[in-house]
Amino acid sequence: MKLTHLVSELADAEPADALEMLIEMGDGLPELAPERSAVVVVPACRIQECQSPVYLKVAIIDGRLSIDAHVPEKSPTVRGLVAMLVEGLSGATLAELESVPDDLLPALGLEQALGMQRRHGLRGIVARIKREAQREASTGAIRGEPPVSVLGNSRSDPAPN
Repeated sequence: MKLTHLVSELADAEPADALEMLIEMGDGLPELAPERSAVVVVPACRIQECQSPVYLKVAIIDGRLSIDAHVPEKSPTVRGLVAMLVEGLSGATLAELESVPDDLLPALGLEQALGMQRRHGLRGIVARIKREAQREASTGAIRGEPPVSVLGNSRSDPAPN
């Protein structure tokens, strides 16, 4: 799983260098295609634990994790954390995802540099990814193409009120 390698690279760097690396990762966060943006950037996909507006859509495609994400460019550090997760977890299996610690900040060595708010947000992002991947797997939503639905509302789930 690529996340292990990315976390190790950040942990081995000095905090200032690791933050710069995160910002560079954030620059590489793929932009959403317009049709995906309409599905991802909706209230149901917002990570409530994050102060910055972070939106995630998780799917299981052919038994592998797929994550679409949107984070504004005005939040470069948060964007970098999300980009790290998207790049590091895309293609992972559910078993690999379950091995990811709920709190990644200590593994990154950035506890002091990022503080409690970002720690809380990052934990919320990881928890959402795990929860939605499990939901997709348990509802039999493993398919060969990304779903066209909102996060937590797969085709087999009833429509939200």
